[in-house]
Amino acid sequence: MPSTNRIAHRTCPLCEAGCGLEITLESTPTGERVKRIRGDRDDVFSQGYLCPKGTTLGHLHEDPDWLRRPMVKRDGEFVEVDWDEAFATIAAGLLPILDEHGRDASAIYLGNPGAHSIAPLLYNRTLIKALGTRNRFSASTVDQRPKEMSAGMMFGSVTVPVPDLDRTDFVVLLGANPYASNGSLCTAPDFPGRLERIQARGGRVVVVDPRRSETAERADQHVSIRPGTDAHLLAAVARTLLVDDLATPGRLAEHTNGLDDLAVALADFDPEQVAATCGIDAGIIRRLAHDLAAAPTAAVYGRIGTCTQEFGTLASWLVDVVNLLTGNLDRVGGAMFATGAAGQPSTKGRPGVGRGIRFGRATSRVANRPEALGEFPVSAFAEEIETPGEGQVRAVVTVGGNPVSSNPNSERLDAALASLEFMVSIDPYVNETTRHADVILPPPSPLQKSHYDLALLNFAVRNVANYSPPVLPLDDGQLSEGAIMLRLAGLLAGGGERPDTAAVEDDIARSVAAAAARDEHGPVHERDVDELLELVGDRTGPERVLDIMLRTGPYGDGFGADPDGLTLDRLEEHPHGVDLGPLQPDRIPGLLRTPSGRIEAFPEAMKTDIERLAASLDRDWTESMVLVGRRHVRSNNSWMHNIPTLTKGRNRCTMQIHPDDADRLGLHDGAPASVASRVGEIAIDVEITDGIRPGVVSIPHGFGQNRPGVRLRVAQEYRGANTNVLTDDEFYDPVSGNIALNGVPVTVAPIS
Repeated sequence: MPSTNRIAHRTCPLCEAGCGLEITLESTPTGERVKRIRGDRDDVFSQGYLCPKGTTLGHLHEDPDWLRRPMVKRDGEFVEVDWDEAFATIAAGLLPILDEHGRDASAIYLGNPGAHSIAPLLYNRTLIKALGTRNRFSASTVDQRPKEMSAGMMFGSVTVPVPDLDRTDFVVLLGANPYASNGSLCTAPDFPGRLERIQARGGRVVVVDPRRSETAERADQHVSIRPGTDAHLLAAVARTLLVDDLATPGRLAEHTNGLDDLAVALADFDPEQVAATCGIDAGIIRRLAHDLAAAPTAAVYGRIGTCTQEFGTLASWLVDVVNLLTGNLDRVGGAMFATGAAGQPSTKGRPGVGRGIRFGRATSRVANRPEALGEFPVSAFAEEIETPGEGQVRAVVTVGGNPVSSNPNSERLDAALASLEFMVSIDPYVNETTRHADVILPPPSPLQKSHYDLALLNFAVRNVANYSPPVLPLDDGQLSEGAIMLRLAGLLAGGGERPDTAAVEDDIARSVAAAAARDEHGPVHERDVDELLELVGDRTGPERVLDIMLRTGPYGDGFGADPDGLTLDRLEEHPHGVDLGPLQPDRIPGLLRTPSGRIEAFPEAMKTDIERLAASLDRDWTESMVLVGRRHVRSNNSWMHNIPTLTKGRNRCTMQIHPDDADRLGLHDGAPASVASRVGEIAIDVEITDGIRPGVVSIPHGFGQNRPGVRLRVAQEYRGANTNVLTDDEFYDPVSGNIALNGVPVTVAPIS
């Protein structure tokens, strides 16, 4: 009897690693189902690597709690309805609020999952424009805005250097634990294996972390730092490079402004002056600087831990300052720049010069928090709902994400969302956030969507392109994610309950093609837009826009200008991806988009904030216990805890604490403890370990799906607590507005 199995290949959409999957499907009387998922050994980027999460896409697709049809709340309870009724409910409930109070009576929140899905990446802007509100929030100000801003200030666009892991001799990791979570703003399948290959070829790996994390366990050196002081450490490293005559920016010196000002600005940060603050011996700090300078090639990489602290933008900026001073920026084996196939700001327009990025063009209504990249920080989200007056937020639209779980002072935000007059969520689950919604519009499962890492491949450690068509078809009556977003956008823009979504889709494709035709440095300058759209053929939806972007990108065929160039057709012919080669050196000055056409090594915002950092040296950093987060390879923020195979085994939501602190406080391993901050208190099991420095407690984020009304049967049974009950919406980095999740002062006590 012939086999009824089918093999499909796709890129895993669950995190930034972008691993290739080989999916075996078997026929059943009701259709195909996933039989097995393993790593795609022929994938040009991941070469068979896969973490435990990627194997569960079949479980995710079949999760009985994943919503298949829209939900509308009636008399406080959700009921399943068809799409027409769902959008009619939105029209009846949301539009009158906008008509009476204006568009700024609404807000939109964009969650992290949107960065891993092509439709939100291409259609979010259209939805935001249709809603017409100034109140725009996203998960970016929870975890990455400092890096986006520091890169924007230095290079003129959100062009983030990544460590050249495959060719470096020495890498320093701050605030990152790739053995648990691979990379972030650094797309690198099998990040752990890449670190091990650095060591195998005689190189070194140094991890700076208050915990002896999974990555620190395997590093050549673990530097245990006091939480929140990464900027102090990096400033001392930069100061040492300058004072000890080790700074060698090389050819980049002629393309850089502000180098001469750094030595004076960093005068307060000799290793001896910051040692007590960082909790690191001055000799270790000085040796780290000398090792970076002496290595044949080296790269410093900082991520979540360096962003989510009160000096997040300074720390993010100083990472690249150190890479610049050691001559390792834009150099093989150093910190390099990816070239995304679908194009990015650094590959468009006039090479080497641009308008740069402006921040603070507006401020939030209540606390005057500055805008960045068109969004206000999430630390201002709750107060915009709570505070009466003109512009008070009365209605909210969320696209993915779970801000009640992931945002600071979550109890406050939870109460604020409960007070709304209307809320719409595009989300597959009734979770801690969407339980407040009046309408939930569920997207299909990851296996029912196409995939291209439109944003994340701009931060890849190798230039690749990989497109995945849907593995499974939509269910009867199911709408694609793009169709949901365009219908909602059309309704909000005045198109009625059944707007002409094809016209909205055509406008998006036309605007992308027109922008490419206007670019006098691009491959289709002054080409007729109608001709370009005709050459795309009969593609629709996100694929139509993606094909235009690929064909007008740095590797594209230019709609016939380069017959061997990249198109979506070519990617479909290569299910394992197309390898576009290693990262290229000497991209500066061409990739710069600053008004000066030079690297701004000492941006104005950093000149002011470095004074705040210097003033903090006089602080007593030991006066309280402080909280840090942690990741686990089986977790993915808050939405993978409903998969039994990922949650089985020992309890992973524990408070890690050093034995000396446990003994002093009377805590016992496995017993419950109370952890309290200025804004909240939780009870959590104690895990005593010498793998964390004294004075620090660590609690993983993303747990606590046990609130009333949540419909996540597996996650609700897990003994988890939400660490963001403790994080403080008044404790943030003032430059970026990014919340400080690490270094939060807490008190800890046993529970009898």
